[in-house]
Amino acid sequence: MVDALYITFMRHGRSRADDEMVHEGRYDSPLTDVGRAQVNSRAEEWKCAGIKFDVIVASPLVRASKSAEIVGEILGVPVEYDPDWMERDTGPLAQLPFEVAEERFPRPEFINPFEPYVAATGEGESGWDLVARAAIALQRVIRKRKRSTLVVAHGGTLNAAMYCILGIATPSSNSGVRFAFGDAGFVRTSYDTGRHLWTIREMSANP
Repeated sequence: MVDALYITFMRHGRSRADDEMVHEGRYDSPLTDVGRAQVNSRAEEWKCAGIKFDVIVASPLVRASKSAEIVGEILGVPVEYDPDWMERDTGPLAQLPFEVAEERFPRPEFINPFEPYVAATGEGESGWDLVARAAIALQRVIRKRKRSTLVVAHGGTLNAAMYCILGIATPSSNSGVRFAFGDAGFVRTSYDTGRHLWTIREMSANP
């Protein structure tokens, strides 16, 4: 049995939604040329460093799935897809320009983590919805018992996974703790299954 599991969490490269200045969420926005180059650079960096993975687990949204496929091709690693790693469901905000979203669905000053993302319409995932989904996705990775796994996902779900790992309370509104995963940014961790001990080994915002 493998006791030490090495899990690296990487955010996808820059997507078209970043250039469009719109809410992303479940909007299936593709990588830009810049985003593809960022991921390619990250994969080449790992290849030069001799870093290897047994499997890549990715969100099926194209900005993450394509990022995973680029890394998989360069490192020769198979890619699997898990919808529980998809970005937070932001309901009607997906693909809306920020200023339009604020006009149509103004955010209240405070939203507790039990409320849907867009409280006014009752749509989108609550903070707890997101954390619960990320916990299940993380549990699935751990139960596979692969020695080294790369998870390629999104800022929201990766933050939620880090809350689970570090025992951080689910944030309310814009309070709490936030991990600024940049384009193709990553956190490398290890998990000792025999002691339930997580170690944060490396963090990098951008390639």
